[in-house]
This record gives sequence, C-alpha cells and structure tokens, in this order.
Amino acid sequence: MLTPELEAHRARIEHHAREYGLDFFQTFFEILDIRKISEVAAYGGFPTRYPHWRFGMEFDGLDKGHSYGMQRIYEMVINNDPCYAYLMASNPVYDQKTVIGHVYAHCDFFKNNLWFSKTNRKMMDEMANHAARIRRYIDKYSLDTVEAFLDRALSLDNLIDPHSMFIERTARELTEEEKIERRQVPRIKAKKYMERYINPKEYVEEQKRKMQEEEDRRDEHFPPEPVRDVLAFLIAHAPLKEWQQDILSIVREEAYYFAPQGMTKIMNEGWATYWHSRIMTEKAMDDSELIGYADHYAGVVATRPGQLNPYKLGVELLRDIEERWNKGRFGREYEDCDDMKEKLTWDRKLGLGREKIFEVRKLHNDVTFIDTFLTPEFVRKHKMYTFGYNPQRERWEIFSKRFEDIKQKLLQNLTNGGQPFIRVENGNHDNRGELLLGHQHEGVDLKMDYAQDVLRNLAAVWGRPVNLATVLGEKEVLLRHNGETFSAREVGARKNGEKEEENGGA
Repeated sequence: MLTPELEAHRARIEHHAREYGLDFFQTFFEILDIRKISEVAAYGGFPTRYPHWRFGMEFDGLDKGHSYGMQRIYEMVINNDPCYAYLMASNPVYDQKTVIGHVYAHCDFFKNNLWFSKTNRKMMDEMANHAARIRRYIDKYSLDTVEAFLDRALSLDNLIDPHSMFIERTARELTEEEKIERRQVPRIKAKKYMERYINPKEYVEEQKRKMQEEEDRRDEHFPPEPVRDVLAFLIAHAPLKEWQQDILSIVREEAYYFAPQGMTKIMNEGWATYWHSRIMTEKAMDDSELIGYADHYAGVVATRPGQLNPYKLGVELLRDIEERWNKGRFGREYEDCDDMKEKLTWDRKLGLGREKIFEVRKLHNDVTFIDTFLTPEFVRKHKMYTFGYNPQRERWEIFSKRFEDIKQKLLQNLTNGGQPFIRVENGNHDNRGELLLGHQHEGVDLKMDYAQDVLRNLAAVWGRPVNLATVLGEKEVLLRHNGETFSAREVGARKNGEKEEENGGA
C-alpha cells in the first residue's frame, strides 16, 4: 500500500500520463524495503518462483551491491494484466514520483508493443503454478534429482525461436484416407484381365521397395526442415520422463515470456525515460525537487567509456526521431539534399514527431529500431565509436568512428540478444539416433567453453551423443559430446573407416 501522500502523487501522475496519450493496464504499486525488493528482483520481479540456487546467488549479489553502494534498485514492474510495480521504501519523494511515471510508460510499452502481444498477461499466476509443480516434483523425486535436471534445462533456455510466436502454421494433418492412399503402391490403370501384364509382380515389388526406402529416409532424417526452437524439439522427441518433460516445458514457457524484454531493452527503457522526464519537468515536479530530480536523471543517462547505456541511447534516439519528424528531416527530398547548411537548418514544420514515436513504440524491437532510425548525424552528435582489445599493444582502444562500423556492431550485439543461432538439423544423425545441430555462423566463432558445457547438457537430455556443425577460424568443424568426452574435428578430415579421435577441446 502507498502512503496517502504517494497515492495522491500516483493519481496525478496517472492522469498526466493518460493526458499524454499513454495507454496501460491497471497498475498496482507496493512499497518494499531493500531486502524484500532484492528478493523480488532475484526472482525476476515475481513474488513466487520455484526453488533454485541461482535465485539465492542473484539475491546475494543485489543485497551486497546495495550495501556497498555499488547499485540501487529504484523500481520493478511486471508485464501482466493488471501490472504490478514495486517501489523502494528508502527513496525520496521526487524519486518515487519519477519512478511512478517511469512505470506507467513501461506498462504502456508492455500493452502496446507488437513484440509483447503474444506474451502471457497472467504470468503472475502462471509463475506461482510453475513453482507449485516443481515443488511437487522435489517432494516426490528429491531436491538433488530435480535440481540437477533443472540446471541442465536452464542452461538451454536461450535455444528458442522468439519469432516463432508470430508464424502461422498452415500445414494440416493428413486424413486417414490420405494416409492409406499414400501407403498404396502406385499402379498403372488396366482392365482386370490385363493386370498381370500391365502391373507385373516384379514391378509391384519394386515400387514397394522404393516406397519403403523413402519411408526409411524420412525416418532417418527428422525434422524435415531445420528447427530453431531446440527446446520444443527436445520436449517432443527426447526420451524424457513425464516430470522432466514438464520442467523443460516450464523453462521454455518462461523463456518465451522474458524474450521480448531482451529484444526491446533499449526501446523500452528509452520510452520510459522519455515519458518520466516529460511528466516530471512539465507536470509533476515541485521547484524544491529540481536539484534532486536532475541528479537522479543525470545518473540514469550517464555514459561511461566503453559501455552502452540503453536508457541514454533509447531516449536520445526517440528524441531525435521526434525532432526529425517534426521538422520533416526524412524522405527522398531531405536525403537527396547535398547542401549541408540547408540540412542543418531544415524545418518543414510538419509536427509529426509525437505521432511517429508512438508508431515506433508500437511496431519496433531494438534491432529494427537501430537499423531504421540510427543516422550518421546522430552518431556524430553523440560521439559514438566501436572499441576492442588490441593484443599487440595489450590494451583496450577505439577501433572505429565510422557510422557503418558502429551500426554493424550494434546490430551484431543486439541480434538474437548476441546469442548464436542454433538449429536442429537432424535427430537421427548418421542413422545412430544422435542429435545434429547447426550453427548459423555470422562472423563470430563460438566460445568453446560455453559450447562444450551446452553440448554436455544437451547430451544428458537427449540421451545420446550430440553434434554441432560450426565454423572455427574459417574451417568447418564438427563438435561432438557423448555425455563424457568432448571432441572437435574438421569436416571431411575423417576418412571412411577411420576412428574419430576424442579429445578434451577444439
């Protein structure tokens, strides 16, 4: 419950937010002390989760970070209908007002952004249901047994396809008549007395043999098309016990719920920062709160050398879009203008900025946001650059200030959350029941320690060796883990009949 003072501020800020055009679910606020808010933050914002050691580690890190003054939790908000948000009790009033405006903008983003449209809006209840199911398995099979499998499942929770929720599957199941017809041997139509001449026994047997070979080939190579949702494939085809299958389904469902948050981090935080600053500076801030608010805002959008601040990049790019569409700095006429002086003073007074940023909020994720709206002018204005480690000089240094390099680096880090694209290629590799995965190489090699751990956990879930085709140092390589040992060999390096040598690394 909010104090009467905070409740009055909340009601006014909600009114201002709706006046600006924000549209959000009903939102409930709770005030928590630092220890309690750290507990909820460790659970991903939910008051109840299944028991697992990683939540304890997360809580310990948050609690110590606050105690040592290294970090501070201002708010948390959950994508749910209704939305639930948490405020930290020790924050001053101007911080609480800022955070309330920030929360309403997040809730607007959750409700209206396309990439959140397929998420479960009753996830608060679903998380509690997940926790109850896993606790029942712990009671039945023991904590160590369930936790060991849960560890493996959580290590694979990024092997999903976030775009699959928007793909409509049009394929249908064959009817029984169609299945029977498919199994029938093709015959040349002939009158009964000519049957043995037109469709002799040898011909019929040959057709049966070809059909059987085709069926065997289908069995040897499944799925028919590569599958990016590896977790769904494991749930459907791995030799799992019922409780293991259920836990893997829980991990997959939660991964899909959290996926849009990772896909829209820059936009979501930029949108919330944009609106809390508008609400505070134009509507809700008292004169006595100016210095405290300015200090808070400066900390939120502060830039640090070599680090990407999603709040800063998101809010500045939204403001840039608003200014460009207000002044008409877009389209063929503007792009074709070669006079830099004219472009600097370009103002067609269109006033389309507010409408445009609401459209951007509705349709885009971080990748399309950066790809569509990042401009060379924006990069120069904000002094952006790429950097990396120079092994020759043994130091970190700026690599490039070119727009193309900066945009490419941003998109590379944001695409698929910076995670590699992995797909199931074959569930019966070499006709031995082994799993074959494919890595869509985008110019960055896999980290071998991560790859080895993931393959080991996949082998444990699959119950058979797991292979991964990738590229290392411009050479095609097949990684393999049989549950005990890890090996890597160049594709085509093994001759027929030659035994594959096992080793402990690439």
